[in-house]
Amino acid sequence: MLSPGRSASCRLLRPASWLSFRRSSERLAAGFPQRELIKKHELGKDELRPLYMDFQATTPMDPRVLDAMLPYQVNYYGNPHSRTHAYGWESETAMENARQQVADLIGADPREIVFTSGATESNNMAIKGVARFYQAKKRHVITTQTEHKCVLDSCRVLEAEGFSITYLPVQKNGLLDLEMLKACIRPDTCLVSMMTINNEIGVKQPIKDIGQICRSKGVFFHTDAAQAVGKIPVDVNDWKVDLMSISGHKIYGPKGVGALYVRRRPRVRLEPLQNGGGQERGLRSGTVPTPLAVGLGAACSIARAEMEVKERKERRRNGLIAGLSLTPPVRWSSSDAVSRVCRFGIGRFTTEEEVDYTADKCIQQVRRLREMSPLWEMVQEGVDLKSIKWTQH
Repeated sequence: MLSPGRSASCRLLRPASWLSFRRSSERLAAGFPQRELIKKHELGKDELRPLYMDFQATTPMDPRVLDAMLPYQVNYYGNPHSRTHAYGWESETAMENARQQVADLIGADPREIVFTSGATESNNMAIKGVARFYQAKKRHVITTQTEHKCVLDSCRVLEAEGFSITYLPVQKNGLLDLEMLKACIRPDTCLVSMMTINNEIGVKQPIKDIGQICRSKGVFFHTDAAQAVGKIPVDVNDWKVDLMSISGHKIYGPKGVGALYVRRRPRVRLEPLQNGGGQERGLRSGTVPTPLAVGLGAACSIARAEMEVKERKERRRNGLIAGLSLTPPVRWSSSDAVSRVCRFGIGRFTTEEEVDYTADKCIQQVRRLREMSPLWEMVQEGVDLKSIKWTQH
């Protein structure tokens, strides 16, 4: 920290100053044991990186996306909302082109796309925005118990404001009971929010049927499609979706950007979460980050162009399942409760060699753990573990 009156200009530290700074940092770190814990998990200089099999959590940026973004990080840096000079016009053109690319991926009109910081903000905008705008006449929202935390937390905030929230359970297969949904819709229901594809277990809800039910009841329908957009064909008109949340980093785009689809006809009205310059049709004030918007648009364009190229990914997925099935018994789906689940996510850049390696390593570890487990010996002997009465010590 600079002392009072000292110049704040940036300059290189002398070796002695750097040594003093480093010692101070080490003394500071000593007071935070968790920092040392985190440090131990960092890779060493010659240590190999583990294979990445968690593509549901995030994806690496596609190099083609980065190529599209770079010019707007360095050369075309104008504010896209500055309409009095060329710098602003260049950025605005790029932003609107990206908006068109996002719209094309989901079958929407570009005027229905609102840029956000990601799916979390989109979910908050959709749920809180619709509920608060129509609260004078409708104060009931329906969702499921298996939604993403940002959806559930948004509903809890509305509950604290006096709204009535129905949290529907799902069936053993993870799907929503449509008859239960119909029975729960009330005259004062303003919104139904359902995830398209679950980020934990991969269940795809019958979104088209849900959309039809909501449209027939005059209720707005929002879906968190972060795990679906760019991976399966999406058509907001065919699905009768009124609001849809999209995330950039789930489709090989940059982190920190997403979008919210807001239907124009029949029109959906939202109360904005933040106020300011009135950007994004007044729904999301603040300067749109042109490089991030361009990155999201490029990611959507690539996903749309390569949507039909599924053979390679299907072959890798089937190879992983076949490899893991060499260690029987393996249950891929069961009505019984599962106490431990290992989830694998295969992505655009996952190779067949990585799939084979993952299957081999998983089999090795399962066998090793089984050799150590007395419970596994009991299972082999035909003992039903559910029949055992365990005692606490």
